[in-house]
Amino acid sequence: MRYWLFKSEPNTWGWNDQVARGDKGEEWDGVRNYQARNFMREMVPGDRGFFYHSVNEKRVMGIVEIIAEAHPDSTTDDPRWECVDIKALSPLPRPVTLDEIKTDPRLADMVLVKNSRLSVQPVTPEEWRIICALGGMED
Repeated sequence: MRYWLFKSEPNTWGWNDQVARGDKGEEWDGVRNYQARNFMREMVPGDRGFFYHSVNEKRVMGIVEIIAEAHPDSTTDDPRWECVDIKALSPLPRPVTLDEIKTDPRLADMVLVKNSRLSVQPVTPEEWRIICALGGMED
């Protein structure tokens, strides 16, 4: 199993929107960055991800699961863009802020710290474990 982080502006698509989709999940559509798209191409059903609120909140809200591998993004006719489907699994008991992540020396090399603009990014197993623990959850 691999781990990922999905960033979204909460006023566009927030954690509660994702939860409301239930087991059906939702396409992680609208990504127009080649690196982020390529990461989605690496994902397989069963992989896990953090759902991250960007912009003003800047915090990890919960855990999602990839439920469909990369496929054409339904929001465009351009064949270059693909997306995966994800479903919400569980909220973090306590959201973990970007400030907490940045000040934890164990997370200094995390993509979120080094390239905070990338909307879909990998998370190492060690980073996953640390953030789950900071959020009050076992991985």
